[in-house]
Amino acid sequence: MHLMVGLGNPGPKYQANRHNIGFMAVDEIVRRHGFSPWRKRFQGECAEGQIAGVKVLALKPSTYMNESGRAVGEAMRFLKIEPENVIVFHDELDIAAARVRVKLGGGNAGHNGLRSIDAHIGNHFQRIRLGIGHPGMKELVHAYVLHDFAKADQAWLEPLLDETARNADLLVEGRADQFQNRIALALKPVLEELDKKEQD
Repeated sequence: MHLMVGLGNPGPKYQANRHNIGFMAVDEIVRRHGFSPWRKRFQGECAEGQIAGVKVLALKPSTYMNESGRAVGEAMRFLKIEPENVIVFHDELDIAAARVRVKLGGGNAGHNGLRSIDAHIGNHFQRIRLGIGHPGMKELVHAYVLHDFAKADQAWLEPLLDETARNADLLVEGRADQFQNRIALALKPVLEELDKKEQD
């Protein structure tokens, strides 16, 4: 069994925030793969389903970002899931918008949700780092991540979430590199268009 965790903050106030792209990714996976309806469990919202014949529990912690590890740890222990079968989708400031990087283990780069998970289950889990770009200055980061995606961002955000859900089978099959490459290839036209606009 795999545990797919989306990181974000609960409630309508935060729903469209950049910080909530992890929630958005897991929502799209649940929708596309026909999971059960969401229900309250493990200090969060859970939905169950199968991807590529593998049982998957999707989890959106309701603990707020800084305490995400409480929900992840409880679900992992109860279901006896190994840390390497925990897949966490989260926003990544240090990666340009619309890019995806996959990483097993490593540091948390100041991400409070990851820091909390590290504290509860260790760091040997899969991170799906969804690039949201950086505002340019450290003092702008807090407001940037807690602000809604701009209208212009929808041009890359929707295809990114769509491709993430479409290729989720590669993650449960242990083919994370292929997942990363497949998304990069699918989003290439979108990224080229973005680069073109930036140059104009």
